[in-house]
Amino acid sequence: MGGTFDHLHQGHKYLIQTGLAFAQQLVIGLTSDETLKSKKYASKIESYHVRKLNLENYITDITSLERVEIIELKDPYGPPIHEPDYEGIIVSQETYEGALKINEIRTEKGFKPLLIIVIPMMKDKNNDIISSTAIREKLNS
Repeated sequence: MGGTFDHLHQGHKYLIQTGLAFAQQLVIGLTSDETLKSKKYASKIESYHVRKLNLENYITDITSLERVEIIELKDPYGPPIHEPDYEGIIVSQETYEGALKINEIRTEKGFKPLLIIVIPMMKDKNNDIISSTAIREKLNS
């Protein structure tokens, strides 16, 4: 799985929990600060260091950190388009198209397509979709 994991929220946690339920070893691609400069409300995005620390702290609360490798993502697709050994990818509905593109690239390279597990978007008590962008938007107002 990969993403910004900014302002770690219940949707992120569910994604990670699902990944750990399906895999003995989980690779989390954490988007670099440089890659996020053009993202909406970029000035409100937590630094790479803070986002990584938040991920590590959460993972430590639910499992051994040895089951998870956090790598820096400097492009939208990460290692699965370069390394054939990946077996699956867990995405939200919002990032499903990216997983399809990864499989397209893998197929062109002769790699086996990834199993794609899609997690539904979570909603808060007001029935609004929980997202880092919405959190940053609130911080911006």
